[in-house]
Amino acid sequence: MVVGRFAPSPTGPLHFGSLVAAVASYCDAKSQGGRWLLRIEDVDTTRRVAGASADMIRTLQHYGFVWDEKIVYQSERTEHYEQALAQLRHRGLAYPCSCSRKEIADSSTQLGIEGAIYPGTCLQHPIKPDTPAAWRLKTPAINIGFADRVVGWQQHAIARDIGDFVIKRADGLFSYQLAVVVDDALQGVTHVVRGADLLQSTTRQIYLQQCLGYATPAYAHIPLVLNDQGQKLSKQTLATALPLDNILATLVAAFNFLPYLPQPVPTFSNLPALWQWAMAHWQLGQLASD
Repeated sequence: MVVGRFAPSPTGPLHFGSLVAAVASYCDAKSQGGRWLLRIEDVDTTRRVAGASADMIRTLQHYGFVWDEKIVYQSERTEHYEQALAQLRHRGLAYPCSCSRKEIADSSTQLGIEGAIYPGTCLQHPIKPDTPAAWRLKTPAINIGFADRVVGWQQHAIARDIGDFVIKRADGLFSYQLAVVVDDALQGVTHVVRGADLLQSTTRQIYLQQCLGYATPAYAHIPLVLNDQGQKLSKQTLATALPLDNILATLVAAFNFLPYLPQPVPTFSNLPALWQWAMAHWQLGQLASD
């Protein structure tokens, strides 16, 4: 069975970009007779805004979303991430690192897709005593690739393009990359539909899945909603919170933004009819083969 998910971070209210991502994952799972899960990605407790989780849940309910299992909160799943790290350490795939960002920038001689590649300093030398240490995942000289359902084939030379990346931070918090991989696996997620801003993270996640013996979901990275300055619509760019009135019109705007539904969207008088139409006409899976 297809299992999809929507996994927002509680750093503020949901906005139109959030709605587009939620709609895409919901329609994709439900149009295939699948299940849809809601996960609150609050693994980074330093960014969590009080009350944001409850506000997001209420907003999704107002817009007619229905999740098929109990909501999962990453902040309650530390033991699962610890077990995954222990497995990686046992296999010799993870090592501690006490280097600062400045030290990495000063010592790195190679640039990857997100800046300086970690030169492996702490892999070759003992870490500094009495210094908080992060944990990094060793990356071999292999290519990791996948066929994205929207943008087609994607590939990285994992060591050259990304390098040994952090899976647990020096402050004791687990990284997004590890948490999302563990959660998707334990929740049985088969189809990940999310924004294109996470496209560059996917090869890291696939490599982690391989290291941990997990299955790899099908991935689809949808277009981002941008503001007038061409920036991704987000809390950081002061995106407006979703309205709790005029819900039908706001949903129709999200449907019209996505290139996977017939245009224009017909007029409906109630939420159930609108959602039924969307699930019946969703065609994301056909886009990559056009």
